[in-house]
Amino acid sequence: GYRPLVDATMDAAKVLRGEMSLEDLQFKLPEDGRIWNTKYPRPTALAKVTGTCDYGHDLILKMPPETLHLALVQAKVSHAVIRDIDTSEAQGMPGVHSVLTHKDVKGKNRIFGFLLYPWTKGDGFDRPILCDEKVFQFGDAIAIVCADSEEHARAAADKVKVDLESLPAYMNAIEAAADDAIEIHPGTPNVFFEQNLKKGEPTAPIMASAAHVVEDSFYVQRQPHLPMEPDVGFAYLDDEGRVTIQSKSISLYTYMLMLKEGLGLEADKLRLIQNPMGGSFGYKLSPTMEAFLAVAVLATGRPCAMRYDYYQQITYTGKRSPAYVDLKLAADDDGKLQAMEWDFIMDHGAYSEFGDLLVIKIARNIGACYHIPSIDGRGRGTFTNHAFGSAFRGYGSPQAEFASEVLMDELAEKIGMDPLEFRYLNVYREGSTTPTGDELDVHPLPGLLEMARPKYKEWVERARRESTATKKRGVGITCGTYNTGRDTADVAGSDVELNPDGTVTIFNTWEDHGQGADSGSICTAHEALRPLGLKPEQIRLQLNDTATCPNSGPAAASRCQYMVGNAIIDGCTKLIEAMRKPDGTFRTYQEMVDEGIETRVKGTYSTAPLCGKIEPETMQFKPVPTYMYGVFLSDVEVDIETGKTKVVDMTMFADVGVHANRLAVDGQLLGGCVQGIGLALTEDFEELDEHTTMVKCGLPYIEDTPDTLDIQYTEMPRPSGPFGAAGCGELPLTSPHASIINAIYNACGTRITHLPARPEKILAALRSA
Repeated sequence: GYRPLVDATMDAAKVLRGEMSLEDLQFKLPEDGRIWNTKYPRPTALAKVTGTCDYGHDLILKMPPETLHLALVQAKVSHAVIRDIDTSEAQGMPGVHSVLTHKDVKGKNRIFGFLLYPWTKGDGFDRPILCDEKVFQFGDAIAIVCADSEEHARAAADKVKVDLESLPAYMNAIEAAADDAIEIHPGTPNVFFEQNLKKGEPTAPIMASAAHVVEDSFYVQRQPHLPMEPDVGFAYLDDEGRVTIQSKSISLYTYMLMLKEGLGLEADKLRLIQNPMGGSFGYKLSPTMEAFLAVAVLATGRPCAMRYDYYQQITYTGKRSPAYVDLKLAADDDGKLQAMEWDFIMDHGAYSEFGDLLVIKIARNIGACYHIPSIDGRGRGTFTNHAFGSAFRGYGSPQAEFASEVLMDELAEKIGMDPLEFRYLNVYREGSTTPTGDELDVHPLPGLLEMARPKYKEWVERARRESTATKKRGVGITCGTYNTGRDTADVAGSDVELNPDGTVTIFNTWEDHGQGADSGSICTAHEALRPLGLKPEQIRLQLNDTATCPNSGPAAASRCQYMVGNAIIDGCTKLIEAMRKPDGTFRTYQEMVDEGIETRVKGTYSTAPLCGKIEPETMQFKPVPTYMYGVFLSDVEVDIETGKTKVVDMTMFADVGVHANRLAVDGQLLGGCVQGIGLALTEDFEELDEHTTMVKCGLPYIEDTPDTLDIQYTEMPRPSGPFGAAGCGELPLTSPHASIINAIYNACGTRITHLPARPEKILAALRSA
């Protein structure tokens, strides 16, 4: 988010003006010596803010002179049969070493889509590394040029001739699911996954007799991730002959499983290392250039490097999968929710990758936050010829909770209840269950709504007072929730080693994409190792190299602080017990060695004892041990002459358990709220010839975000969390966009149900009212 950047810049200015000293900015260790639940700075922070950290392209500049630079030959259509690939002219271009096609891929030439549920249609091997028979989406890779420079490689790529026969291009889920649509992946239906959810009593009789029923249709768009750094990476054969790929992966061990068959390698012949990077917001859960790098290394025997320009970054990396949701709610005379029905279809783009899981995630988040006794729903995932769907912060919840949080407002209005009070009546409490029938470990939402109530009332009065004839003010409120952890049985590992000098090293693959894996690891380890009396600087980190670190799982599902944190505690506890002497003192490294005691231990954690398997017919199960919760409050100004909406104020009231590191939690939640503003009002990747830059995709400017954006917390300890912590990263993008849409309606009486709410859409709605 912008606010931490502005705050840091203003502090630096104060130092330059002599109003503050550098000493004032230094973190001061509390008297008790603890860094858990403090603002302990990230170990990598100084290098990153001073520009001395080597990111991917910086590391490429240090590659050996024999390194080959790669450029892709990419499709400029969205669906076609490949008739011929002519590389002859490109082969003769200056500096070109080779031009590779699907014939040069030694394995299956497919990236495994990591499908999780056996009733998914298809085997998950639908995404080619290099297209062989068909093109499935704009930008699909057809060939790789390997040359002595990036400039030579790109020039030669333009000379490869590809003969294509166009096919119908289905650019949304409705088109792809039509009866007359051809199969995008022959042999697999375009609707590749279907899931029903059934809870409680049959809903039809309840809907027929309920005092209050509302229904509406919603659409959440194909949101682009828009990271600052375009995709970049390099690969080589290491000393043990492994194909070693250094990239922006946030799922190192998962990549090994997704890539190995396509490349024709065993997993132990692959090594993945994460390069320093900024935010990815989830898109790097899916491989992007990694397979191309590996193919080139195997074909040439030389180190290979590659980077996308920003046009490629936008047009050829995954996007949030858009969804159409039809939703119906029923409540009794008192405003208590009785039943819910829904039907949604999700557009997962060209490939099935993780798509079955996304349908499950959307399904279980519609109506989340509220106890709804009876639910009947159907969800579908489809192939289309648009950009493939990838993980994006909040995975599934922005589509789901947008629909239910806007319809909750419609229902409250029909009943005649205040939106906050309606939510307070219906949110999870002791005895409530989620849409999947899950009983919860904690119930923070009533307290968060109580915390929000004074500001909500103040803002409602302020909006009434400050509205003018042409600029209408309004206030919107929503609740949001998201899981911590992967479904059913999540596992993480983290090794802990005592070093000869008495320091301790933590080994794990807690991948870092802006959320603070280094601070999370060190704060958790320092707290767990308190019996040894170590200073923070005596804890070292060895992270994100599959050759030296255990599998900690992906940096996704808001799982790492919880999962890897628990694994770190397990490892630290085992090391302390191994070091402990009968008299209660602790062995030194040398004493451990002399007594034949291992100085490196394996920490592990699994959620299997806490969770249950999905019931395929009803989707009733306990997917994860704990959740995060939030309430979003937005104050907007709508110019009814232009349709432009400005978010004047926003506050998030959040409970993510006990904070491991306060700076990290603040940064995640503030940034996620800003992405919510973009999702509500401007961001989209729909038109391939238009949405090709950050500006054209609708990235919010700093002036589009309120200076007063604020986060207020409760910290309800999670019983199974590491020192009470849960996750936090995805919570801030669950429903802030819905609070803005609700505020627009409160301001001017126009309810936008299909995002983004760009000015022309609001203006058209105002004029048609």
